[in-house]
Amino acid sequence: MKQHILYPALFALILATSTWASEEHDHGHDERPAHNESHTDDHEHGHDGHEDEHAEDSHADEHSGHGHDDEHDEHGEESGVELTPEQMATAGIVVTPLRQQTLHEVVNAPGEVTFDAYRASKITPRISAQIVARHARLSDHVKRGQLLVTLSSVAMAEAQGELLISNREWQRVKKLGRKVVSAKRYAEAQINRQQAEARVLAYGMSKPQVAALLSTDDPAQAIGRFDLYALQSGTVTSDDFILGELIEPGRVLLDISDESALWVEARLTPEDAHRIDKNAGATVRIGNTSLRGKVVQIHHAVDEITRTQAVRIAIKNPGDRLHPGMFVDVSIDAERQGEALALPLDAVVRSADGDWQVFVEEEPGHFETQEVTVLRSVGGQLVISGIAPGTRVVTEGTFFVQSELAKGGFEIHNH
Repeated sequence: MKQHILYPALFALILATSTWASEEHDHGHDERPAHNESHTDDHEHGHDGHEDEHAEDSHADEHSGHGHDDEHDEHGEESGVELTPEQMATAGIVVTPLRQQTLHEVVNAPGEVTFDAYRASKITPRISAQIVARHARLSDHVKRGQLLVTLSSVAMAEAQGELLISNREWQRVKKLGRKVVSAKRYAEAQINRQQAEARVLAYGMSKPQVAALLSTDDPAQAIGRFDLYALQSGTVTSDDFILGELIEPGRVLLDISDESALWVEARLTPEDAHRIDKNAGATVRIGNTSLRGKVVQIHHAVDEITRTQAVRIAIKNPGDRLHPGMFVDVSIDAERQGEALALPLDAVVRSADGDWQVFVEEEPGHFETQEVTVLRSVGGQLVISGIAPGTRVVTEGTFFVQSELAKGGFEIHNH
């Protein structure tokens, strides 16, 4: 009886256990996709995080690149040079708007700086005299009419005495009038007075000196002293005399020259001189300095020794950079070669990386570098491109600007 009850109960227990195990298996299988979804979500979330990090890196790169540009801009600003008006004047810096220029073939020749004879004068006595006082010295700048030398002369003393006597007689006769004195005496007194004054003027007295002497009406003032004055404004370039020295007529005591303008005597072969026209432009170079001038005279005679022909060039001398006796190189314009943007040779220099460049005035006293392309050289000029017409470019004093740039430790960049 007990066995009949036990077997059915055991069978029911086994069946229940089997059913529960099957459900557990199915439930476990159903949860696997959930696990996979969780993994996928984690992977996708990780990928998104990677993209975020990449975006941040890109932003960092952009920021870094932006920083580099800023640094480049700041570095570009450092390529400038600031100069005061005093510095520019001292260095002889000239800024010129870039324009189309007529180009010429050139004739090159050696030359020598000389005085402009039309701007020079010599101070010399007209009679024998002794030097009493010096009022100017070598290298002094004098004005027209300035007192230079005081002289004393026996001949002048005699002439001064005659002037005082003749003047006194003339004043007496003139006061009496024509009705009292004869016409002959009146004329003689007048002529003697005029001749006496003309003599002292010819000997070297000035009209103000004559007037001062006559105003005294004192024969004791006829001591023979007189002064020599500057005939022009300029610089005393020689003063070959000493105090107390006895000098003869025609002896040169001082040379005065206006050196703001000079001549350059270029020596050319007759064939080259034939290619040159009067008023042709010319470039005069000495060291790093270039100056423009023009042909004013062409000599017709050929030198017997050198077999060359002289061409005279008039040139301005800003800053007193040239002096007579200096040897220079000259380039004179000959045949025309058309028009182009061109600058003097000294206006275009090499940058640190070997490129050609010029200095551009962006604002008064502020200069920036700008690279250009040199196309060719014609007549002492460089034909360039890569820069707009009208740009204000340093044409003289370029090396000073470049040295100031180097002093600041700046590297030259293109704009």
